[in-house]
Amino acid sequence: MNLNKVVLGVVAVIIVYLAILTITPFFSALFFAFVTAYALEPLHVRLSKRIGVRKSAITLTLLILLLAIGMLLLLAYTLTPVINQAYLYLSDVEEFIKTVQLPIGSLEDLTTQAIEKGKEFLVSLTFSIPKYLLQTVVYLAFVYFFLIKRNAIRELLVFEDERLNRIVERGNLTLQALIRAWLLLNIAKGFLMTLGFMIFRVSNLPTAILAGILTILFSFVPLFEGWMIWVAGSFYLFKQGHLLSALGLAIYGAILVSPTPDFTIRPKLVAREANFDETIVLIGMIGGTWGMGLKGLIIGPIVLNVAIEMLKEWKKITSSPRS
Repeated sequence: MNLNKVVLGVVAVIIVYLAILTITPFFSALFFAFVTAYALEPLHVRLSKRIGVRKSAITLTLLILLLAIGMLLLLAYTLTPVINQAYLYLSDVEEFIKTVQLPIGSLEDLTTQAIEKGKEFLVSLTFSIPKYLLQTVVYLAFVYFFLIKRNAIRELLVFEDERLNRIVERGNLTLQALIRAWLLLNIAKGFLMTLGFMIFRVSNLPTAILAGILTILFSFVPLFEGWMIWVAGSFYLFKQGHLLSALGLAIYGAILVSPTPDFTIRPKLVAREANFDETIVLIGMIGGTWGMGLKGLIIGPIVLNVAIEMLKEWKKITSSPRS
């Protein structure tokens, strides 16, 4: 065996390994940047014809930056009071439990531990802002990169073998369906959240409309999603003493806003758009989310769809000699 080839192979493995270590902390930002650039591609193509590819990429990236700044301000304005109130509420509950003599000691210990975990989560969420800022910077850099290198990436995904092209096309079709379903569903969530705030009298019409807009925006943010809005509304009603309204809004939001529609309506939309089995889409979303977090909502169905297409192509290859 040629020693140079062995050394080259070892160096290649080391470089790939180090590259994976470098990208892993920002994999979520990279993935969502790719999805964003993919969704913006039609607008980017039109804008590039007028002002050029680079200027178009810069313009779209700056628009996303402004949107990200607005999102961070909304998050700080909306979540800070909620987190503070929730922390104080958990502390009050903990003090109340200590004053009550429960018949089962283990139940008291279990409740106290659960409250401590909740307080730790709220504290960690508060101090995670610098991490999200860094992720936002990396996300924007990747969006710009994918927009600039759009043609080069497309060329990398075109093969001489038609079977490989069909597999890639299947993944492309699934991603298109997922993005369209995501957009349509998030807009519907915003409308339903506005309606919910009005029905349960959480706020007046302007604030309810703002809640709907926040629901749409939060639905694009990993971790937060639209459920943050109805949780905040329910918590507000609870603090005001409207227990039934708080419970009603929580049930309304969980069923119609988030997370139930993500695993019921969205699979139907994706299956219809991609001409794919609805059950497989649902399994892909649940399994992907379980294994990879929120990004698995998109990765899971794509992987299963591509895997099934690969099995079909493999069956054609193995059965063709016999025929």
